[in-house]
Amino acid sequence: MFSIRSLVAFVALLAAAPAQAGLYISTETFADLPSQWRGFLLDHRTLRNIAVPPTNKADASPFRLKYEKDAKTLVEKRERTAEEKADLGGLLIRLGKTDDALVVLRRAQGEHPNDFRIAANLGSAWQMQGDYAQATVALEQAVRLAPGKLLAVEQAHLRLVRGRIKQVKGEATFDDLFGVRWVDDAGHYAAGKIAEAEWKRLPAKSVAIVQQLALWIPADGPLLWQLGELANASGDVSTAAAMLDGCVVQFGMGDRELRRHRAILREAADQLPKSPEFKEPHEKTHVGKLAFRSRRPLLTRLDSAPLPEILADGVNPIPWELFAETTVEKPFRLRTANYIKELDGKSASLVGYMQPLGPIPETNVFLLIESPVGCWYCEMPDTSMIVRVELPDGRTTPYRRGAFRVIGKLTLNRDDPEDFFYTLREARIVGLD
Repeated sequence: MFSIRSLVAFVALLAAAPAQAGLYISTETFADLPSQWRGFLLDHRTLRNIAVPPTNKADASPFRLKYEKDAKTLVEKRERTAEEKADLGGLLIRLGKTDDALVVLRRAQGEHPNDFRIAANLGSAWQMQGDYAQATVALEQAVRLAPGKLLAVEQAHLRLVRGRIKQVKGEATFDDLFGVRWVDDAGHYAAGKIAEAEWKRLPAKSVAIVQQLALWIPADGPLLWQLGELANASGDVSTAAAMLDGCVVQFGMGDRELRRHRAILREAADQLPKSPEFKEPHEKTHVGKLAFRSRRPLLTRLDSAPLPEILADGVNPIPWELFAETTVEKPFRLRTANYIKELDGKSASLVGYMQPLGPIPETNVFLLIESPVGCWYCEMPDTSMIVRVELPDGRTTPYRRGAFRVIGKLTLNRDDPEDFFYTLREARIVGLD
């Protein structure tokens, strides 16, 4: 259970990080939330990488290239609608250009004072600048104008910002988004244990709200911590441990209470295979208290235009984001991004993690996935996000835990519904750049 001290600690950290209100871009759409944890974390990372300037353009996130292209198109338009002005401000925020976003959105609000998207995006920009007073003014306007389905999450944003002002003044020490406390009599923190009554006191959309906040604010590590605590409260210890691992490893968060929680959750997650419950049919131990409404939250699709030119005789790196666009029509017909289709039969490279198909420690055929999986049942990626890798005859490789690059001939599955969508044949494993 949460203790008062632990709740104060992790929400106080939330106050130290820059936050934003709703971020509305017409070309950026989300599925119904909450999304399954694995799909959420993949898209969370994708959105976070948009704001990271690459050392060279070849290493840029395809989504960053798309957002740069969309922003340039809007900048070059002589006349823009209110929606396009909101879009431009939102795109600039995603790209990490907050100063430019403020210039665009402040002017746009003067011209369209009753536009919800402009007000919300302006609140986002002010908050990222650390000006909570200005952000509050914009968010109060956004709440007044918000459509019904967005009201709850906008109200949560406004509570967040008002709490930040109190914290700056020393009148509060943490953000109170839901008014719920998890406490045991001894003040102990436990893994995967919370009273049913306490869970029911959470608003029905609490996880969906925090997921949406984190998707709008992907660089805010404390929000990932809060999601990890919610995952633990729902009984999903493995996911909670993975999220707190991410807070420490990816976000570099060093809070003592975070690390204590992480150690408790990691030990509990490592003990799960030894527990009697784990011997039950595995799906019975992973039902939990959450009803997910989608597998992945980000519905936005990539435009192939910003991607590198395909080389007929060279090696072509493939971003995982392109595989996510794959769909299957009945009868079996694979629909892929044009860029992937043009790579069929050509040399391609992909960075990922090994998921063995055969016995360990040596294998010549394995699956390549974007991120490591702890539990295949809980975290199994979409079929479109799995690539079969075949080494040349007579070659084997030991099991590898870290990320590595594979180069091989990409082959698309055109007629076999029982096989994987993509295969890298005659593959070789090389080190990361």
